Amino acid sequence: MSEIAALVTAQFDESLEAPGTPRPIRVIIVDDHELVREGTRQLLERDRSMEVVATLGSAEEALDAIGLLLPDVAIVDINLPSMNGLELAARVVAAHPAVRILILSAYDEHAYIAQALEIGVAGYLLKSSSAKELIDAVRAVFEGVFVLDRQVSKQLVRQRDVAPHTVGLLTPRETAVLELLAQGRTNKQMALELELGIRTVEGYVSNVLAKLGVSSRTEAATHAIIHHLVTSPGHVVHNR
Repeated sequence: MSEIAALVTAQFDESLEAPGTPRPIRVIIVDDHELVREGTRQLLERDRSMEVVATLGSAEEALDAIGLLLPDVAIVDINLPSMNGLELAARVVAAHPAVRILILSAYDEHAYIAQALEIGVAGYLLKSSSAKELIDAVRAVFEGVFVLDRQVSKQLVRQRDVAPHTVGLLTPRETAVLELLAQGRTNKQMALELELGIRTVEGYVSNVLAKLGVSSRTEAATHAIIHHLVTSPGHVVHNR
């Protein structure tokens, strides 16, 4: 039996052992350094709401494992042998859109960040993150919240240029909603902060999506960040 097939069998067996218990967030870790993979696995598994179902050292192995295991979140390093992590992310986003990709990298260069956002990753975190920040980020992307490391956010702000004409299509209230949406706020949180009703906020969100020509909150947040339509991008997980 192959290693990946054994993983699938093990996961099936475990699912039979605990009927009625809440299903943990299933995570795959992809990094070419075994020490990083093992350390990340141990950090995540301190939290009982998370389960690392596989750790892989290459993008090719990861593609096979993700296709078979269909994890909730894949934590992916950029610097991988043969196929890099951004290529892997692009393939996974195209083939398995329900799998949320969280980039965990040492790179904070604008080119890498912009490419990752264009691909449609669910978050971008730096390896200088603490254990809590990583766990919070995994939980956030699993819940559909777009996540950016604070240092990554600062890098994007430094690269700010003139926003495209899209920003002129948004009303001041829609711009405020987009700003909060890009920070990972829920409709309820936006309603409280803007002192509006939930349905009113939902209407503004729908208008923003339509004007930006996107179909989801994550796409709207990514579009806003790439085109510098917001001043404080991303659900920030760093406090330093």
